[in-house]
Amino acid sequence: MSASENEKDSAALKEDGNNLFKAGDVRGAICCYTKAIKRSDSQAERAVLYRNRSACYLKQEEYPKAEADASKALDADPGDVKARFRRAQAFQKLSRLDQAFLDAQRCAQLEPKNKAFNDLLRQLGAQIQQKSVELNSTDARVKQMFSLLLDASAKDSDRQKAAQNLVVLSREDAGAEQIFRNDGVKLIQKLLQSKQEDVVLSALRTLVGLCTGHQSRTMAIVNELGMEQLCAVMGAGASTVSLAACHLLQVMFEALTEGMNKEIRGKDEAILPEPSKELRSMLRHLMEMMPASNVSGPGRDNALNLLVKQVPRKSFKNPDNSLTLWVIDQGLKKILEVAGTVPELSEGPPLTDNSHMSCSVLLSKLYDDLKSDAERENFNKLCEEYVQQHFSRNGLVGKLRAMQTVSVLLQGPSDVGNRTLEMSGMMDAVISLCASEDVTHQQVAVETLIHAAGKAKRASFITANGVALLKDLYKKSESDRIRVRALVGLCKLGSAGGTDFSMKQFAEGSTLKLAKQCRKWLCNDSLPLTSRRWSVEGLAYLTFDADVKEDLVEDKNALLAMFELAKSEDKTVLFAVGSTLVNCTNSYEVEKPDPQMLELAKYAKQHVPEEHPKDAPSYVEKRLRKLLETGVVSALVCMVKQESPALTEACRDCIARVFLALVERQEDRGTVVAQGGGKALIPLAFDNTDVGRIKAAQALAKITITSNPEIAFPGERIYEMVRPLVSLLCLECTLLQNFEALMALTNLAGISERLRQKIIKEKAVPKIEGYMFEEHDLVRASATECMCNLVLSTEVQKMYLATGNDRLKLLVLYSGEDDERLRKAAAGTLAMLTAEQPELCARIPGTTTHWLEIIQSLLLCEISDLRHRGVVIVHNMMQAEKSLAETIIASEALEILSVLAKGGEGTPVPVSKIAQSCLDKAVEYSIIMTGEGREKGKGTEP
Repeated sequence: MSASENEKDSAALKEDGNNLFKAGDVRGAICCYTKAIKRSDSQAERAVLYRNRSACYLKQEEYPKAEADASKALDADPGDVKARFRRAQAFQKLSRLDQAFLDAQRCAQLEPKNKAFNDLLRQLGAQIQQKSVELNSTDARVKQMFSLLLDASAKDSDRQKAAQNLVVLSREDAGAEQIFRNDGVKLIQKLLQSKQEDVVLSALRTLVGLCTGHQSRTMAIVNELGMEQLCAVMGAGASTVSLAACHLLQVMFEALTEGMNKEIRGKDEAILPEPSKELRSMLRHLMEMMPASNVSGPGRDNALNLLVKQVPRKSFKNPDNSLTLWVIDQGLKKILEVAGTVPELSEGPPLTDNSHMSCSVLLSKLYDDLKSDAERENFNKLCEEYVQQHFSRNGLVGKLRAMQTVSVLLQGPSDVGNRTLEMSGMMDAVISLCASEDVTHQQVAVETLIHAAGKAKRASFITANGVALLKDLYKKSESDRIRVRALVGLCKLGSAGGTDFSMKQFAEGSTLKLAKQCRKWLCNDSLPLTSRRWSVEGLAYLTFDADVKEDLVEDKNALLAMFELAKSEDKTVLFAVGSTLVNCTNSYEVEKPDPQMLELAKYAKQHVPEEHPKDAPSYVEKRLRKLLETGVVSALVCMVKQESPALTEACRDCIARVFLALVERQEDRGTVVAQGGGKALIPLAFDNTDVGRIKAAQALAKITITSNPEIAFPGERIYEMVRPLVSLLCLECTLLQNFEALMALTNLAGISERLRQKIIKEKAVPKIEGYMFEEHDLVRASATECMCNLVLSTEVQKMYLATGNDRLKLLVLYSGEDDERLRKAAAGTLAMLTAEQPELCARIPGTTTHWLEIIQSLLLCEISDLRHRGVVIVHNMMQAEKSLAETIIASEALEILSVLAKGGEGTPVPVSKIAQSCLDKAVEYSIIMTGEGREKGKGTEP
């Protein structure tokens, strides 16, 4: 067939297609156009054929084909307006509105008067706007995100973005509610079963958003998901997933326990079911995780951590410890299963290096929460039965489990540990196994021996019977694990005299040799962390000796190694590091004996404790500087951030003591703040021992006194400081602590009204008023200074306006005291009060018969600040009432004001201006004449 005939055929097919399309036979038209495309050699002709076939596909609603044909036509002829219109229509149906709008816009530009083009453009504009609203609506976002997350074929980047968006959305109330109502929990359940870690993490974090602060949703989620699944996720191998699941359960516990304290929740004020059933279910599942072999070590640690946080009472003022008793009844043996597990043996669940310490903390918390001797006796009995059950088994495995349990108990509730240690044959078994040829047996026995040496009585027994054994192990053992533990045992026994220089168990120089060995172990990077951690334990004991402290702070490598351990994953080292630093900084409690009692003790030939010469203040100060230079603050900050049961109250107490020692010198406070010390101190001031809270609060006070609080504690953190500072205003604290707290509160009260309101809300004002009567000059003055800043608040001003109190009288009297600082504070407070509340001016004459003398003495004072305050008080009184002005002008005050108004050498300009204003007011009242300023009689015109 010739080319011309081919063309005729394609043209004829095109004509046939056109006729069929007009007749409504779209399928026949498509067939003709397809044949024509195959036969046409002309690019222009093929473009028209593609455009026509695109129109057919639009009729058949085959929009992807319509778009493809229109695009091919435009490739051949970009100016083909009909093809572009066809593509715009196809894009519209495919919901690719942005592309459709661009094509329709181009068509309208080419043919502005074409109604079809303009109509399509308007439609697309409206659709785009509507779709934008829909896409922004929460429902659409939720569905879109879940759709992406559940689509295995979706791009990883798209799924990751959807997961992040879902987490963000769940943190908003509206978003969380929409996720919950759109079967979000079922969809999240599917995500939790994903094999991809990031998807599971997103699901857990979304659940955190749904549960935070919402009791009813939390109860529904616990019941719908089931604790089995949540515990299974937490017990999984991945530590990040386990930690995220732990955080979720913590949020759930908080939502449920907070809900138990509220009878009514929600808009409809409906009384919700009691959540105690869900709480007990959660706790039961956590306890079942303890002995389970399919639970990972990190998962078990997280379960222990949750039990530590949720079971014991938060305050012993609450008489109800039923939850603790229930856990002891249901789960103590399960917890002891973990305590008795020796990781190196095949028996028992998998543990981490932190598991035994977490177990000790939980057991200690449970024991401390008991209220009666009967409850404690039951706890002892259950522990003894468990230990005896394993100890009496045939073979060594049972005995090793019994010893390991005793070792954990000695670190936790030590009274219980000591009772189990005194069981028949236990101590003998410990001593004999120390000589075992099996390294694991030796390790368990030596660790038990170390923990057993805590009591002075037992320490002396072990000194007599076990020192030779420990020395032998240290010298001859081929295992580093055993050598380092034997070394720690020797360190502990060698430090039995504590800080008493005259009470040393070993020969002179022995402790220094032991400490040197500990530092070698500590700096040996080739050793595992567990072995190096034991060397810090040794230093924690040996640093009672001042010679050891001096050597340690001079060894920069040892300090750096210790700080690195403090930041590591091994949380069991925290207390040892804290104790070592407390010893090096001498921040432990030292009771100075009464001199007379010392003499009596010497006369009676009783032992008198002696302080080491190198524990003198000058040595301590040098050690503090060395620690700061080596980076102790960053180590302490990392220790505070640890989310672990190993960060016990005792450990926090140590950290607070060290921080207080580090901020003792004013020049060091900036360094501590710059390295994050200020931020770390705030949680220490809330969650700590009673002494630890006071130490942390005092450190905060010292920083606040000499630093700009807004820089040292930026943002909302500055408001968190108020409560710890107010807590120092009590009789249990020393006068120095009271003084420093008052100084710090003075600084805060001068910053903003919001801070003043926070101080008032913490009920600090009555306490501050109490210290205004304190005998100590500095405390009394600082309390008055604090009040001077607080009277800027209307609420405090109203206290002075109230009748029947002597507040105003105290200020007037203090304005006449000899103490310059007190006078300034009182006169300043009086000046502000009389300016803000003129009503108080009329009450001043009724406070004391000497009020006028006191005011005149302020005006005559050589100290310009006091003169300024005095002239402001006079000005305020004269402004308030004419009678007051007459009384003041009738006294020697007129002459003083006249001299001050003239200014001159020694009189500041503000003082002379206010004095002149007082005279002007007297003229206005017609009390004095203008000109020479001579006094006139009442009623006489000037």
